[in-house]
Amino acid sequence: MKKKTRYHWSRWFSRKQPCGNSTQSNSQEAGLPAGGRGRLRGGVGWEISLRQRPMPRITFQAGDPYYISKRTREEWLAKWKMEVSTPALSQPPQTQSQPSLPPPPPQQHQPPPQLPQQQQQQPTDPASPTVATTPEPVAIGGGDKASPKSADTEPEYEDGRGFGIGELVWGKLRGFSWWPGRIVSWWMTGRSRAAEGTRWVMWFGDGKFSVVCVEKLMPLSSFNNAFHQPTYNKQPMYKKAIYEVLQMASSRAGKAFIACPDSDETETSKSVEMLNKQMIDWAMTGFQPTGPKGLEPPEEERNPYKEVYPEMWVEPEAAAYTPPPAKKPRKSTAEKPKVKDIIDERTRERLVHEVRQKCRSLEDICISCGSLNVSLEHPLFAGGMCQSCKNCFLECAYQYDDDGYQSYCTICCGGREVLMCGNNNCCRCFCVECVDLLVGQGAAHAAIKEDPWNCYMCGQKNAFGLLERRSDWPSRLQHFFANNHDQDFESPKLYPPVMVEKRKPIRVLSLFDGIATGLLVLKELGIQVDRYVASEVCEDSITVGIVRHQGRIMYVGDVRNVTRKHIQEWGPFDLIIGGSPCNDLSIVNPARKGLYEGTGRLFFEFYRLLHEARPKDGEDRPFFWLFENVVAMGVSDKRDISRFLECNPVMIDAKEVSAAHRARYFWGNLPGMNRPLTATCTDRLDLQDCLEHGRTAKFGKVRTITTRSNSIKQGKDQHFPVFMNEKEDILWCTEMERVFGFPVHYTDVSNMSRLARQRLLGRSWSVPVIRHLFAPLKDYFACV
Repeated sequence: MKKKTRYHWSRWFSRKQPCGNSTQSNSQEAGLPAGGRGRLRGGVGWEISLRQRPMPRITFQAGDPYYISKRTREEWLAKWKMEVSTPALSQPPQTQSQPSLPPPPPQQHQPPPQLPQQQQQQPTDPASPTVATTPEPVAIGGGDKASPKSADTEPEYEDGRGFGIGELVWGKLRGFSWWPGRIVSWWMTGRSRAAEGTRWVMWFGDGKFSVVCVEKLMPLSSFNNAFHQPTYNKQPMYKKAIYEVLQMASSRAGKAFIACPDSDETETSKSVEMLNKQMIDWAMTGFQPTGPKGLEPPEEERNPYKEVYPEMWVEPEAAAYTPPPAKKPRKSTAEKPKVKDIIDERTRERLVHEVRQKCRSLEDICISCGSLNVSLEHPLFAGGMCQSCKNCFLECAYQYDDDGYQSYCTICCGGREVLMCGNNNCCRCFCVECVDLLVGQGAAHAAIKEDPWNCYMCGQKNAFGLLERRSDWPSRLQHFFANNHDQDFESPKLYPPVMVEKRKPIRVLSLFDGIATGLLVLKELGIQVDRYVASEVCEDSITVGIVRHQGRIMYVGDVRNVTRKHIQEWGPFDLIIGGSPCNDLSIVNPARKGLYEGTGRLFFEFYRLLHEARPKDGEDRPFFWLFENVVAMGVSDKRDISRFLECNPVMIDAKEVSAAHRARYFWGNLPGMNRPLTATCTDRLDLQDCLEHGRTAKFGKVRTITTRSNSIKQGKDQHFPVFMNEKEDILWCTEMERVFGFPVHYTDVSNMSRLARQRLLGRSWSVPVIRHLFAPLKDYFACV
């Protein structure tokens, strides 16, 4: 079988650095010099003085009590340097004029230095799961500041496995590309010492920390093996990290690079790009002429107590690689303290080992990331799931790549290397890490050799090592999406069915109408349509609507130009339907702008006109509405849409009533929206039923058909879905129309090309799904 590689667009494994005011202990008041007049304040006892000594002021910073002021840190460093330069036995006694400096505190007492602001950034991708956190070190009172140093002199990273302090390395975290970093002391992180066989790594690009085992570290000299060009092209943070590490490497090796001078024609970012290209070429050739020897850290950087600030590593030009700032979180009156997450790469492995030893239940841990904060059961396999992984699963479960397979692992919704199922009718992937961990060591390698390989959702057995498929996973998955709402809303108003003699034709306002799927379904159901007003800007879509519905549609142009006066003039309306463009909402689009920018803002046009068209107070008439969008959207965007529409969505996948996968969210107040989706005798459930005579389907169902031409290809080998005359062939336009449930030649107007017709269909609704949703309207409006 084959495997493919995935790359995450964001790096979640971070540690929040301390911020805010420091806690600075009050220094003792200095006495007057010898021979001075007067006496020292408090010399006869502070307890009887009229002016009492003020109590020491200790400020508490929520989230990080382990903080040290810059002044105290400088005193410790000065004391340490003095002790290193002067032998302990030959130290001269301190005179009265010399300042009395405390020795460095024991290692476990020492709080972290203050790090620059760029390390305090919040992670920008809420889709990725948070891996189990390393527990906070126990705070030990710092009263004994004069105790002799003991832990400070202990060697660090002396387990004989290499990768000492200051070395430039590549590090690998689960689910992410190899990333450049620098080995640092635990002292810089402010946390506990790294366990034997692990190292503290400060990542270039964002300056965050992680604990990584030495097996997942490589020296920077392995640049050819670790550097990945696609990630460099797509991810600004990765590009910035490469720039920073090569800047430091060239500085150590004494290699000078000449950048293009700035001019009116050459921007700074282009100059930096050219410089970066020169450094990458130098790294690809083995860091000549010094080679790996020139990358070794200088002696002063091997000092674990040397203050090294990341802002010293980056030249001003590196700002050209800074990604756009994340949205500022909304402030609340009772802001919760931030939780610091440090990634221990072996947490999940340790917990799974305890499960194998019968010391822990698999249901008590999140099988996706290893967290013990389990909030629900995994819908597909035996085991728990935390809230962060649940959010990730909601976003990624129905996200597919160009090859038709899931973008991420079915278990953890992550994974850099994933194994693709060999069953043509299955589109699931499993990452190598999850397979080796839960199924057994070497299971991934065995699966790669097996061809075809049926995944753990298709196999006849239910149990594969610790990976046990739930017998009722289809209903659990449906329940998972039907009950994923963290917001409770009042039930929508229910309208009683209208008496037959009082039913009237329906009046519809369709926003973002497309090719008039709503009107087509109403006609198929036999519901009389009095007026159908449509807002659409695509000329091809308007042409299809005019021709196929004989001019019965009233087109009103751009939705942003529709006003309250227009609604009053064209109304009243009984049904409002629409689905705003999903380009800036779908997480498949790496350049998406979200709900509040780009085309995502068009949702608020639907919300505005929905409120304009609602019945006024005193009007007692049925009023229905429906809003549609993709399932693969961010959790925050879905939550905001639900908050504005004051209801939670229903997830419906067209694969139950058609020959194509097409999962969508539907918000609305139509009766029975959450009832089971049942196919009728007229629905074409298999691809073979949609093909012309003499053509053979190679697959039972096709992947989601989009506006892109390559969405027609199926499987990991990108096969065409049809076989004709002993050759593979694409889907014809008439066959795609049958897949969507449209009449044959429905889009065959105005001499449109095949690609233009596919674009119209890729933006449309599935007819059987809309028929399922509109069917209850027959009890409210007149029928033919």
